[in-house]
Amino acid sequence: MFAIATASLLALVNQVSGTPYISGGDTAHGTDCSGLASWVANAASGRPVYGNRFNTGNEEAALRARGFLPGSAPGALNIGWNGGHTAVTLPDGTPVSSGESGGGVRIGGGGAFQRQFTHHMHLPMAVGDDLPADLPLDGPQDPPLAGPAGPADIPAPDIAPPPAVIEAANFAPAPDAPAPAPEAPAPAPEGPEMAS
Repeated sequence: MFAIATASLLALVNQVSGTPYISGGDTAHGTDCSGLASWVANAASGRPVYGNRFNTGNEEAALRARGFLPGSAPGALNIGWNGGHTAVTLPDGTPVSSGESGGGVRIGGGGAFQRQFTHHMHLPMAVGDDLPADLPLDGPQDPPLAGPAGPADIPAPDIAPPPAVIEAANFAPAPDAPAPAPEAPAPAPEGPEMAS
């Protein structure tokens, strides 16, 4: 499955964290629980983040269309729901939600594994499923080149890979938000001089 890195999913949630709970919302100004679950599922499955949301009534069909499988799994993107609420647990175990404890979008909450949830689906994510940091999430994506690695195919990393970064511009910030400052170019890597 062509999926986006946990760090990139967390960056998406950080982009909209603190925005208010808005029933039916589908913009960076705020959303409800199923809107947030939609955004995360869309990003993880290579779809445009906004504009293709689902709700708790059609969540199972929408998640299947995005490659999710029934049940939950460790190390996967997990989503749980019932007839009135849904929440997400990222592959690293971080819960994200909107509408819990009277608040809007935030990192935290009960996540996908709350007792109230009667349905669970997951999107397997493996080491190496990272997308390039400069991949725009507001347009069509190329199809996957290969299927997901199974648990036995995933080597234990010696060191953590660098997190993918999603630029704020990829998520169409609110019109009144200031433009991000341009980044300085990265310095050239230092290494041994080549002999001629």
